[in-house]
Amino acid sequence: MKILVTGREGQIARSLVEQARGRPNIVMETVGRPELDLVKPESVMAAIRERKPDLVVSAAAYTAVDQAEDDVDMALTVNAGGARAAAKAAAELGVPVVHLSTDYVFSGDKAGAYLEDDPVGPQSAYGRTKLAGEVAVADANPKHVILRTAWAYSPFGRNFVKTMLAQAQTRSSIGVVCDQFGNPTSALDIADGILHIARALAAMPSADKFGIFHLAGTGSTSWAGFAENIFVESRSAGGPFAAVQRISTAEYPSKAKRPANSRLSTDKLARVYGWRAPDWRLSCADIVRRLVQEAAPT
Repeated sequence: MKILVTGREGQIARSLVEQARGRPNIVMETVGRPELDLVKPESVMAAIRERKPDLVVSAAAYTAVDQAEDDVDMALTVNAGGARAAAKAAAELGVPVVHLSTDYVFSGDKAGAYLEDDPVGPQSAYGRTKLAGEVAVADANPKHVILRTAWAYSPFGRNFVKTMLAQAQTRSSIGVVCDQFGNPTSALDIADGILHIARALAAMPSADKFGIFHLAGTGSTSWAGFAENIFVESRSAGGPFAAVQRISTAEYPSKAKRPANSRLSTDKLARVYGWRAPDWRLSCADIVRRLVQEAAPT
């Protein structure tokens, strides 16, 4: 099975490449700029047509949440126009598209975990452009699997886990927001879930396997709880750690409004595909230990 991933350097793309290694039935190819540029839909279409994959993973996106408030046009061009081009190219080849979306499509006002068919209400430009991407993908290709995920982290790129470990190198106490709740999700787990979905679609692409699904770590916490767990695992592995000072959202103002609650229910994915991500604490421990080992002097 040949899988084409949009983007090369993102957490999802790099995690897919790593998780596909040693799986002889999977050929994973990533393609990014300048050959595939989400700002230029024609380049997206051409790159996908040329490679003729069996499945397209639409992973590349504009993800600078605060910057998007001042750069709405570019965020919309990338997150909606680029996503549409990837889905349309896959449709022309008659193959499915797996598109990555976000918990930020929700308002954050719900008390419990969000279901796939709950009303959306993004509070930020980033969330609105990602929601526009969902609509564009669904419109362009009936064989779509839209995966909303949340709080992604990995050994790659920039993310919350790496930021916390870096700050703990020079600080004994770090203020972290305690009144926003969600599902920390390992990008390596996201990659595993996508590969499971790809195999299921290859075996039996029935209508119930298409649509919107939530793929996120099992269990939830606040950003402060996430940080505390990171430091517990890092300290036990001989890495940097710091005390977490729990602060409110009001004490840490940001340009883009974040949802107070963006917890996602993953029951639909488990029911339809028979797959659920591990407990977020287990995945967090694995990645923190890996990062600590990689940073250790040789």
